[in-house]
Amino acid sequence: MSRLTLSSAPSGSVIDPGIYGHFAEHLGRCIYEGLWVGPGSSIPNTHGLRNDVVAALKALKVPVLRWPGGCFADEYHWKDGIGPQPERKRMVNTHWGGLVEDNSFGTHEFLLLCEMIGCEPYVNGNVGSGTVQEMSEWVEYMTFDGDSPMARLRRDHGRDKPWNVRYFGVGNESWGCGGNMRPEAYADEYRKFQTFVRNYGENKVYRIACGAAVDDYRWTEVLMRDAAKYMDGLTLHHYAWEPRWNEKETATGFSRGSWFRLLASAQRMDELITRHKAIMDQHDPDKRISMIVDEWGAWHKEEKGTNPGFLYQQNSIRDALVAGMTLNIFHKHSDRVRMANLAQMVNVLQSVVLTDKEKMLLTPTYHVLRMFQGHQGARNVVVDLEKEDLPESPGLPRFSASASLDSHGTLRLSLCHLDPDKEATLSVELPSGTSMAKAKGEVLTGSTMDSHNTFAKPNEVKPTAFSAFHMDGKHLSVKMPARSVVVLTFEA
Repeated sequence: MSRLTLSSAPSGSVIDPGIYGHFAEHLGRCIYEGLWVGPGSSIPNTHGLRNDVVAALKALKVPVLRWPGGCFADEYHWKDGIGPQPERKRMVNTHWGGLVEDNSFGTHEFLLLCEMIGCEPYVNGNVGSGTVQEMSEWVEYMTFDGDSPMARLRRDHGRDKPWNVRYFGVGNESWGCGGNMRPEAYADEYRKFQTFVRNYGENKVYRIACGAAVDDYRWTEVLMRDAAKYMDGLTLHHYAWEPRWNEKETATGFSRGSWFRLLASAQRMDELITRHKAIMDQHDPDKRISMIVDEWGAWHKEEKGTNPGFLYQQNSIRDALVAGMTLNIFHKHSDRVRMANLAQMVNVLQSVVLTDKEKMLLTPTYHVLRMFQGHQGARNVVVDLEKEDLPESPGLPRFSASASLDSHGTLRLSLCHLDPDKEATLSVELPSGTSMAKAKGEVLTGSTMDSHNTFAKPNEVKPTAFSAFHMDGKHLSVKMPARSVVVLTFEA
């Protein structure tokens, strides 16, 4: 029996709600059909934004949304996406399928979406193919309340008052699709571009630099050495996928070995954050600069019969475990990780929502994020989990866990059981004074390794009440089903 001990006091680091952020790129059916159907669509919408998806995202309490990319960000020219929609410039989306982008979803539409969901916008600027002036004018257009060329242009297009845009990314994946730069070259470009990302009025921009891909620790070292004082955040990208890119399996119908390989890849997030964080700590011991994991999630082989450039994939209970264990890792490192953006919001990669014309369903990943909502803004509680590896995958732990204590004294414990076959019991030592009188639980699991929701059966995988826990002496005993995510709540 594995044992888990919870510290009697919070660690002091707040689990920033931004850790539960999302990412929407002009890629496949994420924006078009997923979020945006246009005001003339027969699908119920508000100013072109489909009502069912907006309602689902609002219920999820999405804290922040990153847009327009991704790789698309560094070929996006924002002035093509403003003004009367029929007059907007069309372009070819060279990264994702080679389709024509009509720019009907642009700055105004994105910021309206954020207002409707109730989240903070995170805008990613174009360094790769853009100019300093273009980026500077975009910030002015969105946030300046005075009399200037860009503010007048915004008013000409129907928006009098500026928006509050706090988060601004200066380039994306500049080591790859954003310019194939060396870290020294990007550090210089970042320093130059961010100079002209100005604060207007009360809008104080949180400047985010492009960070490393996976384990490129030298990138982090150079950026922290050469540009730390000019940034508020530094990004990290890591996806869970098969060790060999061209041997990825689909999200359902995968082999048994794929179950373990994918979860092991997701677990690697802990090592990556630990090592990048150590470098950041050397240059920024006060932890002023946030680590922002603004692309993460499971990346499978695209679904058969779909455009490979659309990255459309199903979402199973295995993906729910990827989400749960990754969020637990973010909680552990909440002293430095203050934002993370799941890739991507709708119909692309590890989505929380899938659509098919007028139909919509919630994925297992959606349910995990909803179950974990109570951690947002609470203080992390240090957990000591006795390591027990799964027999078929040395190095992959059987359990993943995190805990938090909110301002009302409510303790939350989130657990993932990664064994695909057998239930297991976890012994938990709770902090003294924890009340069992108002304890409750919720579980998400599936009947098979690839249980998932379809448009014919949208509730195949959904949370249910969980009561398989009880006090055993001074320990809490939790009987975890195979392939399950459990959240236990203990009210004060």
